[in-house]
Amino acid sequence: MLLLSKENIKKVFTMKDAIEADKIAFKLVVEGKTNSPLRTNIQVPKYDGCLLFMPAYVEDMDVASLKIVNIFPRNIEKGMPTAPAQVLLINGTTGIVVSVLDGTYVTKLRTGAASGVAFELLAKKDCKIGALIGTGGQAETQLEAMLTVRDLDEVRVYDLNYERAVDFVKEAERNFSSFKTKIMAVKSSDDAIDNADLVITVTPSTKPVFDGNKIKKGATISCVGAYQHHMQEMDPVILTRASKIFFDSKEAVLSESGDILIPLEEGIITEEDFSGEIGDVIKGTVAGRENDDEIIVFETVGVATQDLIVANEIYNKALKENIGTIWE
Repeated sequence: MLLLSKENIKKVFTMKDAIEADKIAFKLVVEGKTNSPLRTNIQVPKYDGCLLFMPAYVEDMDVASLKIVNIFPRNIEKGMPTAPAQVLLINGTTGIVVSVLDGTYVTKLRTGAASGVAFELLAKKDCKIGALIGTGGQAETQLEAMLTVRDLDEVRVYDLNYERAVDFVKEAERNFSSFKTKIMAVKSSDDAIDNADLVITVTPSTKPVFDGNKIKKGATISCVGAYQHHMQEMDPVILTRASKIFFDSKEAVLSESGDILIPLEEGIITEEDFSGEIGDVIKGTVAGRENDDEIIVFETVGVATQDLIVANEIYNKALKENIGTIWE
């Protein structure tokens, strides 16, 4: 069995690789070629946390996976990951676990890459300003994905804790200096989204974190954090202004995300307003952006097939480059 740490993974796998892997995963989802039951969610109310178990199997590839990811938002106060995780990669012909990967980093990669896929396919070509709301454990790769797919002049970063946003920006400037994009902390979400072409929300908020009336025409919004019914980062106003609303998985979003479930229940939108899944755009069966004035929303809660494809790609690259630790 091959053990792959975060540092091992970084040696063989980039954000561009993750974006391409996510595209494969999203295409498999809409083609019905993956067996990935909705994740098991065990609540840990004592610590505002939850335990998530996410299996997936792709018969055509003879590979399966199980990700164990535990969401504990309070960890940010302890300087610990808010989504600690492991991914078990399983040989589909023998049932043997062939690799255990740092699931925290795999999750960051594939979750950031989902926004990358959305922006690559749905955003205007000429994007100059990005906004990132939230600076928790998933934020860094969200920023990286945004920078990877569009050549931005600046990205504004907002967090309820301004000092945390400042610290995040300092780290981001060190890690992403090659992109030549100005990254700055701002003191309000209004400042973040002002004239922004790309907007990412990645928070555990239970109330909207931006004003949907202030989103400019032509913007693309990726909402990442609302993975439970009571969570709602997205201002429902933006759903009424949006030309198109896409999901990573309609089934998963309608099972979990308060961003969409709450507006549905309140009658603000109906299922007729949905445009489809991002895999439909990848396949070419549904149109993506059709003009530069469209506001397009992408809601993602994550699907286990992403973990499977990303983990499998990492594993194969690591084998070729003799990276990782063999555990007999």
